[in-house]
Amino acid sequence: MEMVPSEDTQLVPKEGMFWSCRKSIFDEMKKKFSQIENAADEPRVLCIIQDTTNSKTVNERLTLNLPASTSLRKLFEDVASKAGYVSGTFDLTWGNPADMAPLDYSSETSLTESGFEPGKKNFLHLTDRDGEQPQIASDESGTADSSGVDDSSQDRFIGPLPRDCTVGCSSDYSSPSYSYSSILSKSETGYVGLVNQAMTCYLNSLLQTLFMTPEFRNALYNWEFEDSEEDPVTSIPYQLQRLFVLLQTSKKRAIETTDVTRSFGWDSSEAWQQHDVQELCRVMFDALEQKWKLTEQADLINQLYQGKLKDYVRCLECGYESWRIDTYLDIPLVIRPYGSNQAFGSVEEALQAFIQPETLDGPNQYFCERCKKKCDARKGLRFLHFPYLLTLQLKRFDFDYTTMHRIKLNDRMTFPEELDMSPFIDVEDEKSPQTESCTDSGAENEGSCHSDQMSNDFSNDDGVDEGICLENTSSTDRALKTKSSLTFELFSVMVHSGSAAGGHYYACIKSFSDGQWYSFNDQHVSKITQDDIRKTYGGSSGSRGYYSSAFASSTNAYMLIYRLKDSSRNAKYLEVQDFPEHIKRLVQKEKELEEQEKRQREIERNTCKIKLFCMHPVKMIMMENKLEVHKDKMLKEAVEIAYTLMDLERVVPLHCCRLVKYDEFHEYLERSYEGEEDTPMGLLLGGVKSSYMFDLLLETRRPDQVFQPYKPGEVMVKVHVVDLKTETIAAPVSVRAYLNQTVTEFKQLISQATGLSAETMRIVLERCYNDLRLLYVPNKTLKAEGFFRSNKVFVESSDSADHQLTFTDSLLWKLLDRHGNTIRLFVSLPEQSPGSQLNRTLCQKLGGDPGALEDAFEKVEGDRKSVDAILEESTEKLKNLSLQQQQQQQQGGGNSDSLKSSDASDFEHIESPSQEADSSASVDNRELENRIQTSDPENNFQSEERSDSDINNDRSTSSVDSDILSSSHSSDTLCNADSTPIPLANGLDSHSITCSRRSKANEGKKETWDTAEEDSGTDSEYDENGKSKGEIQYVYFRAEPYSSEERSGEGQKCLLVHVDKRITLAAFKQNLEPFVGVASSQFKVFRVYANNQEFESVRLNETLSSFSDDNKITIRLGRALKKGEYRVKVYQLLVNDPEPCKFLVDAVFAKGMTVRQSKEELLPQLRDQCKLDLCIDRFRLRKKTWKNPGTVFLDYHVYEEDINISSNWEVFLEILDEPEKMKSMSQLAVLTRRWSPAQMKLEPFQEVVLESSSVDELKEKLSDKSGIPLENLEFAKGRGTFPCDISVLEIHQDLDWNPKVSTLNVWPLYICDDGAVVFYRDKTEELMELSDEERNELMKKESSRLLKTGHRVNYSPRKEKALKIYLDGAPNKDSGQD
Repeated sequence: MEMVPSEDTQLVPKEGMFWSCRKSIFDEMKKKFSQIENAADEPRVLCIIQDTTNSKTVNERLTLNLPASTSLRKLFEDVASKAGYVSGTFDLTWGNPADMAPLDYSSETSLTESGFEPGKKNFLHLTDRDGEQPQIASDESGTADSSGVDDSSQDRFIGPLPRDCTVGCSSDYSSPSYSYSSILSKSETGYVGLVNQAMTCYLNSLLQTLFMTPEFRNALYNWEFEDSEEDPVTSIPYQLQRLFVLLQTSKKRAIETTDVTRSFGWDSSEAWQQHDVQELCRVMFDALEQKWKLTEQADLINQLYQGKLKDYVRCLECGYESWRIDTYLDIPLVIRPYGSNQAFGSVEEALQAFIQPETLDGPNQYFCERCKKKCDARKGLRFLHFPYLLTLQLKRFDFDYTTMHRIKLNDRMTFPEELDMSPFIDVEDEKSPQTESCTDSGAENEGSCHSDQMSNDFSNDDGVDEGICLENTSSTDRALKTKSSLTFELFSVMVHSGSAAGGHYYACIKSFSDGQWYSFNDQHVSKITQDDIRKTYGGSSGSRGYYSSAFASSTNAYMLIYRLKDSSRNAKYLEVQDFPEHIKRLVQKEKELEEQEKRQREIERNTCKIKLFCMHPVKMIMMENKLEVHKDKMLKEAVEIAYTLMDLERVVPLHCCRLVKYDEFHEYLERSYEGEEDTPMGLLLGGVKSSYMFDLLLETRRPDQVFQPYKPGEVMVKVHVVDLKTETIAAPVSVRAYLNQTVTEFKQLISQATGLSAETMRIVLERCYNDLRLLYVPNKTLKAEGFFRSNKVFVESSDSADHQLTFTDSLLWKLLDRHGNTIRLFVSLPEQSPGSQLNRTLCQKLGGDPGALEDAFEKVEGDRKSVDAILEESTEKLKNLSLQQQQQQQQGGGNSDSLKSSDASDFEHIESPSQEADSSASVDNRELENRIQTSDPENNFQSEERSDSDINNDRSTSSVDSDILSSSHSSDTLCNADSTPIPLANGLDSHSITCSRRSKANEGKKETWDTAEEDSGTDSEYDENGKSKGEIQYVYFRAEPYSSEERSGEGQKCLLVHVDKRITLAAFKQNLEPFVGVASSQFKVFRVYANNQEFESVRLNETLSSFSDDNKITIRLGRALKKGEYRVKVYQLLVNDPEPCKFLVDAVFAKGMTVRQSKEELLPQLRDQCKLDLCIDRFRLRKKTWKNPGTVFLDYHVYEEDINISSNWEVFLEILDEPEKMKSMSQLAVLTRRWSPAQMKLEPFQEVVLESSSVDELKEKLSDKSGIPLENLEFAKGRGTFPCDISVLEIHQDLDWNPKVSTLNVWPLYICDDGAVVFYRDKTEELMELSDEERNELMKKESSRLLKTGHRVNYSPRKEKALKIYLDGAPNKDSGQD
């Protein structure tokens, strides 16, 4: 046999070597197949990453589908590989903006342990690391796509696709909308952006322009800040200096401007105010001049930006010229002259128009001092000197006097890259011998330039001289200037994108270092080309008429800055090595601050932030805070931090505190950390995460107690002990159990915790809200019974007979059922005062006993009693009266027991300790009240009549004194005036009045409990007394006086009501009767919502299930609606009044009632409440839709049959000057109004009734009414809400006059219903010619009129705030400084 050497140098048979190699290959293949199989079974995590580091990639998505066991380090490597970055040079944060804590790129923690969820989309953001952009991997690194195809336009995907293929497709990507030819990152441009605080783009544009101006930047660097002279926080030059240093040396993508704005004296609200960039430039230059006084830079602004011009007037008869010298910092160029529809095409044209003189003739003649008379003259401007930095403002914002609002002019205006200003300067001006009157501008004359074009752009509000020497430069020197010396080079274009209502600023700036143009758009800096500059010329698409729309948006140049081409003056940017010493120190200081910030960010990145809770051991309130602890801190150190954070030093010792894992939502203690005191918090919490799926609880104990260990897998149970004798439910006791424990074992556990007997114990589990389940199977596990992480059970252990009843019939179930359905409401009772009705009502309640009546009125004339005192006193009187009557009945052989209801509720006597006496008193009192009502029908009728007439309106007050009546309880109310505390359903105790109702408590007093038909149920839901048949079971009601600070006014009373929310509104109102003092049919219930809006509750058969704890209810006196009735608000229609809609009365209309019947019912109400004495045939009712009058209701129309009606309906009442002309539904009532162009006047409204929808009929009737020949009559439909107000300056052109239609019910009229507004005119009547003064005066009157009527709502810009820079950093100290 042939032998061959093996790996361990031993000789083995050749065949053995073959089988050995074959076996190792099979083992390796088996291992790989096993790994693949396990990977297929392992859950996968889908990660969707958005790259936010670059404006080009901000809309792209990286999609990775990775195994759940993948580490964070591997995730970073995969992202870096696909994105083309170097791993470790970027951060990954969660997609939730509220949590931007980055993930740890070096962590070996798996994705699931780091908070990633398998089977769901996990959104991440790829962001800059430490303010620096990610490093781009080189081509040799192999990160480029091997296919050679650029995949930047589609999503990138790693890992197998999900089976449903719902993610990772290219449709998730939308291409960027940038118009620039190339968008480069910060590292490639070399420039730093500025962060937009909110709406500070205008500030960022100006700051970047100043930074890119070498002369301004270098001069700012040469200025040295003195600490001893000024606070650096309020020093504007120093903060600008710091900002420029950071812009030049920082490695960040963008830096903040908050320090600069703070030096301006601005607060955070200023960041939300957008201002004009030209206005900011002027205000900032003024502030810098003030700050630089008595320094080398005192005249810097004037040296760089100030020019001179002459404002002159020359007599055309004698040649005499009067002139003055003015200075300017920028030149405002008109885009479109006033009154013209043609804009200037270029900056050169606008400059020529700027210096073009105007002739003063006619009424505008000039008084010549030489001629001593008014003469024709020529007025204009001449440039004498151009600044080194020439600023041109393109006046794109204008005011449209037709529409009375600001507009933006988007017309195209070109501007050259090099601008020759020599044609615009006057070199021979001062040689003229006729120039005899010269006025130096000085401070007092600044701003008095050319009125039409300069406006007040050269004014100096504070009247301070700008500091430039104003001696006249020699004309000979100016004549020697060559044409080339006035050539200016464009280097900054400030662009506005938007409308007159608002928009966005950014700057296009050319660098003098390399001649390249850049776009500085807040934090984004990118290269652009000349084509991009030309796109800012402007030019809106389409025809927009004379003026562009107020909201027409376009992107165009707003400010241009040129620099004079002069090699002797043109400076270069200072390099870092050439900085002055004080700037070098500032650079070093800023670098140290950046390093400190970087270290702080590193600490933040390694800090665990988690919610911390603690139940205060003394106050017994749950406190909440956020625990921030470094991931390397031990658990015991974290306990000390939490202990200090919760301020427990003086409450409990540190060794009596520990941290446990807590679930706030379920109030569940998940686990404790015994023996892990020296474990790092990062390991304990599963790493540093942006958010955790759990919280921490700082648990405390008494020194004599021992902490109970909480093991994973345990469930927490809150045990409430129920006492059937006192019918109270105790506060919960926490017990921990296992899901595999049986009910019997669980009973033993509860017995140890509560001391109750396990043999007679009943356990009721509340699985969800009010879902009660009795645990009666001994061997069933808690898991099978439906226990979860956190549970709530009720236990009862007694020897009562209640055990023998079925659970749903037992007292235990009824008590728990009531406990789960009782809600707490705050009820405000109506304000009332003593009156005549008090006597009648109180006599009824007190059985006509004059002695009791006198007692009740005792001290009413003096100080008003508190609600508690009155309720307690009157309750005692009623109780004594009932006991006296009971004794009289017993002496007469009466048996009160026979009067007791056999079907009493199980809750009849829950709240009363003395059941027998109170029950007897209640029944006897009920019988007494029934006798009183039947024996004195006349008195009862008077009371009802008074209620109907006096309390009809919601806001009216009755003469009933609720202080007395609320103490006179109805016959079926059980009263407890003893001092014994009465337990509430929620375990609270309160001295109060409690009542439980029987379904037949008021058999002797029949009432109707119906409302409007659409609000009420079917008749079968009510018994003969109008009460819900399902009311018997849910009757718990408990009320007690309540003092409210909000309603502390005199006479206002409040109740705190505990009531079963399954009670109907009808029964709820019945229970409130004793406290309101009137029958339930005579008051209304209003629900109060969070915004204090009140809505009436009228559905009497509905329960209070929509109410919740602490809801508010207001009771108002007034007749409640009956079945088929609707409450209606009646408004008067006054078509020719400034306010055409006037509220009259609240009325009640009923189903089946005719319009005429409702008018008859309205007559006395209108006469009594509105003093309107009307004839029924001289007013009409018509539909009301907001303020628009609609269909005229005819007398024979029936509500709910011909007219749809609903709750809180509104209707117009219109008084007629003549008998009603509307007789049929086929007729059409149109409101017409004549427009007289010759008088610029609108005539009053007149109604025209048409028999059809014919346009010819309308014209004929208008012609007959106005006398306008039919062939000359034109009409137009009004726009908007009645009365369709429109300015008399607009109506002649803006309306669609004489539409080409034959009927009114077609486009564009659509007049199909009554109440449409139609304007008409005589087309041969010429429009009145107005002078400018008359037009302006009329414009003011019309604006005032339309603003008062509220119909000018199509344009309402927010109120602008003046831009100010406060030199001392405090606006309240020197608000006038500007």
